[in-house]
Amino acid sequence: MLMNKKVAVVVPAYNEEKQIRRVIETMPAFVDRIIVVNDCSSDKTADVVAQFINKNNLLPLSGTETGDAVDSENQYNRADILLKEQQQADINFFVASHIVNDNPSTDRVILINHLKNGGVGAAIARGYKWCRDNNIDCTAVMAGDGQMDPAELESICLPVINENIDYVKGNRLIHGSARLVIPKTRFFGNSILSILTKISSGYWHVSDTQTGFTAISLNALNAITLHDIYKTYGMPNDMLVKLNIAFCTLKEVKIKPVYNIGEMSKMKITRVIPKISCLLFKSFFKRLWIKYLFRDFHPLFLLYHFSFVLGFFSIPYFIKIISLVLSGEAVSPVTMLAFFFLFSGSFQSLLFAMWMDIQDNERLYKS
Repeated sequence: MLMNKKVAVVVPAYNEEKQIRRVIETMPAFVDRIIVVNDCSSDKTADVVAQFINKNNLLPLSGTETGDAVDSENQYNRADILLKEQQQADINFFVASHIVNDNPSTDRVILINHLKNGGVGAAIARGYKWCRDNNIDCTAVMAGDGQMDPAELESICLPVINENIDYVKGNRLIHGSARLVIPKTRFFGNSILSILTKISSGYWHVSDTQTGFTAISLNALNAITLHDIYKTYGMPNDMLVKLNIAFCTLKEVKIKPVYNIGEMSKMKITRVIPKISCLLFKSFFKRLWIKYLFRDFHPLFLLYHFSFVLGFFSIPYFIKIISLVLSGEAVSPVTMLAFFFLFSGSFQSLLFAMWMDIQDNERLYKS
């Protein structure tokens, strides 16, 4: 426990037989539960974790019983009970899995085996579900490849526990060694995706969006649909959009970049960036419609869409002007005025919408 709050760490693992034991063994003592989600590895990752559980005679943990007692239904708590029942029954929406432990209610290390490969996002979502169902106060995520320093875990968890922050994420880009340690292609790709995620998620001050070193509150786990989390490498970006829609607060903590410790990266930058960019494009409009129309109407919804409509209608005039200039013909004043008014109106509406977006979301980003 940390400050009398239950803490768990979800460890997504895919073919990490060489690293996973060290990740478990170096976990700080305040961590009550370690949820290893083996994403149908083709190596001996599951065997290594299972052997660790069997050989280490883990004592029953105090205060980690499965779930909290539910009061009998009355006229006031029926909604809470129905929500809890639905959350516990939504297992069919997740990748099929199996809990290996004989005593999951008392074991510190829990091994969940996916019966088919679902992706890193699916593995984290399954771990999140276990922690939500067991009422863990603070749930962190640490990769199974050992790229996250366990000594920094406390600084990631404390804002959730002490400051009631909903979501805390590490930020490697603000560490002084970022440009020296992070491979250049990954640094560039991360920077591009961070810019796109700012716009899509509404957390305009966020950076290093691809880091997986995070901590989330029980309140935030209950606020989002876990089985709908993006299943592969766009998961951190998708999480930020979902959390913003749910009005969750966010804080970033400086962490050191860790590379070249024996990990084997499975992410292909050239394939991942286009997919995540497409995800972010769709997520941007999803955020606008859900957050700023259906949940809490805001004028920026109209301004954004007014900007897009004017911009769309200015495109034919722009093409016509370019073609006339290239052919040496004169451009009529009517065409120029039409393009000018449409483009300037679109640009001004976009600026006002972005300014309102930034102002509205200032309250969610905590420094």
